[in-house]
Parts: sequence; structure tokens; C-alpha cells
Amino acid sequence: MIDLHTHILPDVDDGSGSLEESLWMAEMAAESGVRYLTATPHCNLPGRDSNYKSSYLSEVFKTLRKEIVRAEIPLKLVVGMEIFATEELPNLIKNGKVWTLNQGPYFLTEFAFDEDPGFCDYILEESVKTGCIPVIAHPERYYFVQDDPSIVEKWYRRGYGIQVNKGSLMGRFGRREELCAHHLMTNQLVSCVASDAHSPYHRTPGLREVYEMISEQYGQPMADIYCKTNPARILSGRKLITTKG
Repeated sequence: MIDLHTHILPDVDDGSGSLEESLWMAEMAAESGVRYLTATPHCNLPGRDSNYKSSYLSEVFKTLRKEIVRAEIPLKLVVGMEIFATEELPNLIKNGKVWTLNQGPYFLTEFAFDEDPGFCDYILEESVKTGCIPVIAHPERYYFVQDDPSIVEKWYRRGYGIQVNKGSLMGRFGRREELCAHHLMTNQLVSCVASDAHSPYHRTPGLREVYEMISEQYGQPMADIYCKTNPARILSGRKLITTKG
């Protein structure tokens, strides 16, 4: 399996607080059957450290990747970011200030939970003009999607990636998030499922539990698309498999 959304880099955001925690997270992910894991630190958050692409972040990434190899954890770490969507998003991509997923055409982006959906549409359309393709992180957590999930169908039909969180599907973020996540699953408006892991203690890495739940409720072919096939296509820059006609 492939996990496209984790906060595993140590001491760079609200995720892992140390190299030891990061290695523990890597081991947990590998034990659950994850073989590729994307490090996606928060980036471009208003009022906080911008966390743009830098030599410092590169060194943190390289150090963790080296230590994963040294610890003989069967997991390949790849680079990315969870880029907070502001007016600057298209320019950040265009000017190479952010890491896309595995440095390919797809980029992971998130919105404020109470964002205006019109702004979301606008900034996504502008970002696509850069030649890159958005993967929208955890739309089920946005209030405007909970109120009107049809906006996700519009994004899905445009070819944007729709990434649902493991914790939402399992009821760990609240009832509205859980209902919205399953609505998207039932209506086949999901591209991939990821852990959005933040630590080895809570919001943990690992996809086996959610893979098994999806297999049971929606069928193993869907679980394979969401946890294996589409994540692999994103990392290799290929077109997503869509399940909705």
C-alpha cells in the first residue's frame, strides 16, 4: 500500500516531534503493509512558518530516509507537502517554492475548514493552469462539503484527486466527518485514502485497518484502487482511475 499524506518529518510542523518518533511511525506504517510513504509537512499556513521548499527541509528528509534504511524498515520515503491554499498557491507552484508529490505533476492541497467554496473553485482552476493537478486533502472535513457534497463531484469530474482520511472513515474526527466521508465513498467520489498521520500515539500511520474496512463495506477492488492503484498513479504522474461513470 501507499500512504500519500503524513506528517512524519521530525520537528517541522505539528506532526512528529523527534527522529525517534518518526522512525516509530515508519515502522508502524511498514508493519501495516505500507511500502511507500509520502512526507507531506504543512506548508504556506497563514500566520505560521511558511515551510517552503528549503535546504533545511531537504536535509531533514534525507536524514529520515537514511535512518529508515539504517533501521532496515521496509519503507520507501518520498517527498511532498500539504500546501495550504491561499491566493499565492499558483505562484508557489509556478516558482518552484513547494514540493509536489514525488516531484511529479500532482500536488496535495488543503483549505480552511470554513473556506468559501467559490474561492476553492477559483484557486484550484488557477493552480491547474500551472500544468499541475490538485489532490484535495480530506474534503470531508470542510464545512461547505459537509453541507453540500456535490461540490466534490464537480472536482472529481475535472480530474482532481480526492483524498479521504482514514480517521474520518473510522469516525475519529466526529460524526459529520464520518457521514460525509462515507457519502463520498458510497457515491464513488474518492481517488485515494491516506492516514494523515501526525504521531505514533494518535492520528497514527498505517492503512491495514482502513483497507480491511473498505474491503468489507465497499469491496476489495475499491480498497485496492484507493490504497494501492491510484496512489501509485499519483506518485508516477499517471492519470487517475475513476470509479464513477
